[in-house]
Amino acid sequence: MSERGGRRKAGGRGAKRAARQHSQADLTAFIERNIPYFEYLNDESLEIIEHNADTVLEEIGIEFRGDAEALQILKDAGADVSGELVRFPRGMCRSIIQASAPQEFTQYARNPARNVIIGGKRTVMVPAYGSPFVRDLDNGRRYATIEDFRNFVKLAYTAPGIHHSGGTVCEPVDLPVNKRHFDMVYSHIKYSDKPFMGSVTAPERAEDTVNMAKLVFGDEFVENNTVCISLINANSPMTFDDTMLGAAKVYARHNQATVVSPFILAGAMSPVTTAGTVTQILAEALAGMAFVQLVKPGAPVVFGTFASAVSMQNGAPTFGTAEPTMVLYAAAQLARRLGVPFRSGGGLCGSKIPDAQAAYEAANTMQNAALAGVNFMLHTAGWLEGGLAMGYEKFVMDADQANMIRVLLSGMDMSENGQAMSSLRETGPGKHFLGAAHTQANFETAFVTSPLADNNSFEQWEADGSLDCAQRANAAWKKMLNDYQAPELDPAIDDALIDYMTRRKAEFADKDY
Repeated sequence: MSERGGRRKAGGRGAKRAARQHSQADLTAFIERNIPYFEYLNDESLEIIEHNADTVLEEIGIEFRGDAEALQILKDAGADVSGELVRFPRGMCRSIIQASAPQEFTQYARNPARNVIIGGKRTVMVPAYGSPFVRDLDNGRRYATIEDFRNFVKLAYTAPGIHHSGGTVCEPVDLPVNKRHFDMVYSHIKYSDKPFMGSVTAPERAEDTVNMAKLVFGDEFVENNTVCISLINANSPMTFDDTMLGAAKVYARHNQATVVSPFILAGAMSPVTTAGTVTQILAEALAGMAFVQLVKPGAPVVFGTFASAVSMQNGAPTFGTAEPTMVLYAAAQLARRLGVPFRSGGGLCGSKIPDAQAAYEAANTMQNAALAGVNFMLHTAGWLEGGLAMGYEKFVMDADQANMIRVLLSGMDMSENGQAMSSLRETGPGKHFLGAAHTQANFETAFVTSPLADNNSFEQWEADGSLDCAQRANAAWKKMLNDYQAPELDPAIDDALIDYMTRRKAEFADKDY
């Protein structure tokens, strides 16, 4: 509640805000969806796209570059392999996927209370991924460091609306390229007990991820359960390179999950039409997921897509616009028809700073992804500048909106308390509900309220410093880091991880690739 036209005592306002934040912090490990999906296309349109995707696979083909083993695997399965170009008989990829890929799976965290289920009517909110720069109001835009990486892991751990620790939340460019994966994986394990993503920048780095996970969970558990998920991007258009293929093979053979995700900037890396873009996305995803199933039947896969559009004026990527939303809705429907989990969405924006453009573009993407039925929402929080920067203020602003998504997807409370007939009977015509027993009983949890938004009177806002949302977010992330308390980690496991990293780093020289 807020008072209009006057000032309130700070103590009452602070107490109510603390109560709201306390109620919001008691969240589950992931979101259980209780509302219908937004179905954008009819069955006829979906069937046309599926037919066209099979035509792409059968007639045009997908290149699998630089990996002779991958080509042999595909040839042995019945694909037509000519050099590095692979053509698939119509329906082949779909039948392979539907024969063995799980419709949903559990990714285990080192804290069992943080386990997530990926697939079905569930949504897992995941931080942004891959930015070489970071930004905050105090220091502006700069190259990311391992300290920034640790900070974002801590923020993701602390934020109740974020269910996953993510992967390369930012690139720690102060560390050698060929060794930084050790410190990133260790940071996820050390500073959080939520699930995490593994390295994909080389097959041996994927192996290091699996080996470090085994030090935490045990060899047998890792081989029989999913404790790590990784992002395998298609090199669109219609290409998989040896780096991604190598990492995919490593994770699949150890029963770890892969998000097979075409990376599309429509108009440059796919046709300029939404139907043509969705067709290409489906073809690329089918080929990648089928390959993973051929490597190890039953290995968890997620149908991923990252689709934006480019400006026809300057070639820059755009976000939060209508066309990528259409693609997202259609791809979600196609994933459900295929019977696999779906990844897309997040707080995407092209803005360089956490301003109005960043907010509305991110909200457009995040809310539409939620309505579409995204299961693994990578890039939920922190994304700025088309992914080039990870923003501290933007992170907490997006994480705040993730809490709103939880309430939306949870659906309307139709219990006896939710129907509120006792309140209607008690209050009656012409009176207000503020003093009703039902209102008092439900006061703290009645509405999800943003701790960042200012809904006070103008006078109170002015007295509090006339701060905008980014300034309030600046104070919020600093407090989160100041209040952060690391989850417990068995000292023996910690020592084993450090010993492994030390030994492995000593085996080869530093390189910037």
